[in-house]
Amino acid sequence: MSRLDVRKTYKLYIGGKFPRSESGRSYEVVSASGQFLANASMGSRKDVRDAVVAARAAQPGWAGATAFNRGQVLYRVAEVLEGRRAQFVEEVGAAEGLTARAASTVVDAAVDRVVWYAGWTDKVAQVLGNLNPVAGPYFNVSAPEPTGVVGILAPQASSLLGLVSVVAPVIATGNTAVVVTSADRPLPAVTFGEVLATSDVPGGVVNLVTARTAEVASWLASHRDVNAVDLAGAAGADGVDWASLEADAAGNLKRVLRPALQDGAAVEPDWTADPGLGRIRAFVETKTVWHPKGL
Repeated sequence: MSRLDVRKTYKLYIGGKFPRSESGRSYEVVSASGQFLANASMGSRKDVRDAVVAARAAQPGWAGATAFNRGQVLYRVAEVLEGRRAQFVEEVGAAEGLTARAASTVVDAAVDRVVWYAGWTDKVAQVLGNLNPVAGPYFNVSAPEPTGVVGILAPQASSLLGLVSVVAPVIATGNTAVVVTSADRPLPAVTFGEVLATSDVPGGVVNLVTARTAEVASWLASHRDVNAVDLAGAAGADGVDWASLEADAAGNLKRVLRPALQDGAAVEPDWTADPGLGRIRAFVETKTVWHPKGL
């Protein structure tokens, strides 16, 4: 007898655990060529709320960690991701319709991207902060601080490189994240959750919800305990209007990072390009402190 396949059950990743959706729903995930790959949990707005609760609970501790420690943790994420390279090559190749060589290039770029952001954790304050000149016997210091809980619509087409390119800069500076994964290509994201769970990342720092983007995006954008949203994944998502989500976010004056735009329409950028500090800068607040000089 040939042995039966041991098929993987793809779940959500919330608060450091892997629950099924409270809705009890799932949906079929197929490859770029239309071949059935797996069933994934279909997250609901209740799952999004649970993820926000977990992210809020984890945020003070993560923000309170030293920048050097956050860099160590991110580097550990890269190490574990590299250790599961073969699995990611297979999943990314199936999801995006890439050859093994092309998928290998994407996975390598994703590992390098995490390492790149790991190196920035203890340098952001010097680059984005400043000792301001003032007229008087005072020190005036501006320093970047985390915004808080950030909601992220992950890129739809780039299932791994795009995902880490939006998640890593958010958590590098002490924010926590609630991520709605690519609707049609969620499997690399769930496996990335397994990497996070074994990489010293505290539970709740990153929460991943597999769902139909249009069903939960507005609930995430309007949630009053979310401080900022990244709308990168609005590009290519069925039934999603980024401008409406920006309007939803205005309820509590969230910071909004719009998707890349071309002629007013959301498009997916080239994730292989140099990321710069734009996504780090988008989710930090500048605190300015005055202090009298001693005699």
